[in-house]
Amino acid sequence: MGAMEQVKSLSGDEEFLCYVARPDGKISAAIIVIQEIFGVNNGIRAKCDHWASLGYLAIAPDLFWRINKGTDLDADLPEEFQTAIDLMGRLDQDQGIRDIEAAIHFAQNAIGNHKVGCVGYCLGGRLAFMTACRTDIRASVGYYGVGIDGLLGEKQAIAHEVMMHIPTADGFVPADAQAAMHAGLDDHPKVTLHDYHGLDHGFAAEFGQRRDDEAAALADSRTEAFFAEHLA
Repeated sequence: MGAMEQVKSLSGDEEFLCYVARPDGKISAAIIVIQEIFGVNNGIRAKCDHWASLGYLAIAPDLFWRINKGTDLDADLPEEFQTAIDLMGRLDQDQGIRDIEAAIHFAQNAIGNHKVGCVGYCLGGRLAFMTACRTDIRASVGYYGVGIDGLLGEKQAIAHEVMMHIPTADGFVPADAQAAMHAGLDDHPKVTLHDYHGLDHGFAAEFGQRRDDEAAALADSRTEAFFAEHLA
């Protein structure tokens, strides 16, 4: 359903690739799908295709393009997992937010309005929270975002709705970090947190060993309802 397309950087003097899935018929809203550390792989492309099947323009920017263009890794292969960890350590996340903002502008121009949301996974869950704090994105969803407890100082900048999916047995987000997220965000009028008891990081991956079908279906149904409400 989708294909890789060139998108102008925020500065306008460079271009980078995004996977873009376009629905049939008129498009009234768009969703930026923010990659895990594994790049714009088959799982992220499949998520874009799914959003397009629901009528959204879906765009997944290649956030590693400055350090490793075309990253497409498998989380179930140990050497590729380690490559992904190394790439994450080299990513300039502030620059990554600027690239996400460029994708937002691309989406806004394509649909002719500001009804653009984002959904991110793992690293993308963290970047979705940062996007909510730093851009005019209209709705943001983060799945098992890492290090959110260290970003709570930015929460006052959140202007539009945010939803976060938190597996309680996440090996990358310890219990004290989860507790800090709840303490810092439970009373925020724009933020909703959902806990998934006993589940680990990556439970909503589209493919592979990490996926938990039942929990993924629940989280994804909540995300679909969230966007249906806030991007209407």
